[in-house]
Amino acid sequence: MIKTTNLMTSLLPPFFARSYTGTRRLPAWATRLVTATSTVATALIVTVTFSVTGIGAARAEAAPTAVMTATVQTQTWRESLEALGTLRADESVTLSATVTGRVEALNFDDGESVDAGQWLVQLEDDQARASLRAAEALREQRQNAVNRAQQLQDRNLGVRATLEDSTALVGQSEAEIDEISARIDDHRIRAPFAGTVGLRELSQGALVTPGTELVTLDKLDVMKLDFTVPATLLSAIRPGLALDATTPSYPGRIFEADVATIGTRIDAVSRSLTVRARLDNAERLLRPGMLMIVTLSQPPRQVLSVPEGALVPDGERQTVWLLDAQDPPRVSRREITIGERRDGKVEVLEGLAEGDRIVTHGTLKVRADDAVESIAENVAESDMQGVLERQRRASASETDN
Repeated sequence: MIKTTNLMTSLLPPFFARSYTGTRRLPAWATRLVTATSTVATALIVTVTFSVTGIGAARAEAAPTAVMTATVQTQTWRESLEALGTLRADESVTLSATVTGRVEALNFDDGESVDAGQWLVQLEDDQARASLRAAEALREQRQNAVNRAQQLQDRNLGVRATLEDSTALVGQSEAEIDEISARIDDHRIRAPFAGTVGLRELSQGALVTPGTELVTLDKLDVMKLDFTVPATLLSAIRPGLALDATTPSYPGRIFEADVATIGTRIDAVSRSLTVRARLDNAERLLRPGMLMIVTLSQPPRQVLSVPEGALVPDGERQTVWLLDAQDPPRVSRREITIGERRDGKVEVLEGLAEGDRIVTHGTLKVRADDAVESIAENVAESDMQGVLERQRRASASETDN
């Protein structure tokens, strides 16, 4: 006795189904009929299942892989080098005394602009002036002796040697006067060039000695900017090369300048070279000793560049997925030689030509000879999120339909 199942019942003819339901024993011929019918039905189901699976696989194989692409382009790159520099005044000096004396007068205020030759500090010079008056009186006396000797000589009454000796004494007196006048000038400190004086650190009546610092003087309308670069860049540095300089003292302000002079010696320890530029400082914003960040721009050059996201590392090699001209395009792996990297771009030295199309996003989803579909071309990183969001919505819409 066997218990009939719903499947058997459904496969029997209607009159058998009504007669042999429940727990009755089926005849042998009926059992064989049900078994054969079940086998055929199972085979049909399996066949239909494999057919549907095969169709789905074929459709999946035929569907191109969605990727983002970019076109290899020629771009203008400007090489730049950053260095730290120090500002110096175009002319700078610390004035000091050369004689001992007391300060009699001061002719400047803190931070004042002065002219070339303007006297700044006056030291007491009474003794030197007294010596000058004595020397001038002696010269006058000797000059009178020369005049008398000359009169006698004109009358052939005098001795020529007397006239010559008197003339020599006059010359000696004049030399003494010049020497005393020079000493007097040492008591008056003058500005050697036009510029700006620093803070006044002395007062009237102060006693100064030779070497005592009296006042600083700087020429600030033009500044010297000294910075160092590696000696390996000696061939790329030349006078006239443009540069930009910034300082934390003026955030966002860029000071433009040109290379003026290249040092003649390379430091044996650091293997660096000193370069000097000149900055216009008409606004008097810059001061000696300020730290400047120098950006040195080299001549522009034309390079082939691709986005860094397109690179597919393969050991020590770099490769990209290159699209062919088919419709839909298929990809093949191409080894390239790269150069510098900059702002998300990489320089291509060998392996690609201008106008080639490559995969930039989706590089891990494709294999050699795969068909691809470009959902976006030459997309900037800032727009990437929006493209992916639109693609997600489009895929969700197709799934719902």
